[in-house]
Amino acid sequence: QLSLFRLTTERLFSTSHSSVDSKEMKKFQLLAHKWWDEEGEYSALHSMNDIRVPFIRDTLLNMSSNYHLGNPLSGVKILDVGCGGGLLSEPLGRLGASVTGIDPLEDNIRTADQHKSFDPVLAKRIQYRSSSLEEIVEEYMETFDVIVASEVVEHVADLETFIKCCSQVLKPEGSLFITTINKTQLSYVLGIVVAEKIIGIVPEGTHEWEKFVPPEELERLLESNGFSVKTVNGMLYNPLSGSWSWMESTSINYAMHAVKAGAQGQSSPTDALSEMESEQSSATAGATM
Repeated sequence: QLSLFRLTTERLFSTSHSSVDSKEMKKFQLLAHKWWDEEGEYSALHSMNDIRVPFIRDTLLNMSSNYHLGNPLSGVKILDVGCGGGLLSEPLGRLGASVTGIDPLEDNIRTADQHKSFDPVLAKRIQYRSSSLEEIVEEYMETFDVIVASEVVEHVADLETFIKCCSQVLKPEGSLFITTINKTQLSYVLGIVVAEKIIGIVPEGTHEWEKFVPPEELERLLESNGFSVKTVNGMLYNPLSGSWSWMESTSINYAMHAVKAGAQGQSSPTDALSEMESEQSSATAGATM
């Protein structure tokens, strides 16, 4: 049975089906040493932490009854896919989570490893590895409580494969957080023309408009792969203040939270319990008649 499983996963994730885009790799290779320069090419990602970290933290706390003061995400296993230099892995680690950061670019992982080593607490909580998502699927089947893919899906070669892999390494009822860019005329003007060519807050050539993903398409892909989409929030970047805020419109950037279906894709444990109780009570009712 295992060899059959291995065969199907190998077929599904063979190199021709990889979600890693080699053209994208070359672009980011040149900037690998710049991740922690808060005024540099990644300044907008640094300031995005001000809204994406609380969004992840508060969503998870609202779903959980366990709360550790000071370490609210203690015991939560998070996979940060396309972690880059660790800009999001580190604040999640500071909240108590146990974080695995993966990135196909070795130079990014080197930068991330070096930076976390300055903080002994983070050094214990975060582990990085240079790998694509497909390469770790077999090793990490249903391992993680949470997957974070922030500013990643607009760079992958095969989005459906990517989402299938996310589902496989997530535990049943696990959470997937995605932030990305919509595919609209406005996102082309602001995300590429203004951001890259005019004010240069993003390195030129970082984004290809064709690869931007509309929220409707992402939602459809997630729902058809066993996820239930819970939240879609619009995000706005203000280049003058260098800050991000939430907004109703998803026409430029947006954040999404989706939850993987429970075991066997059906009911949650609480549903099963209430079903058993109702069966018992109807049986007792039958006996007393």
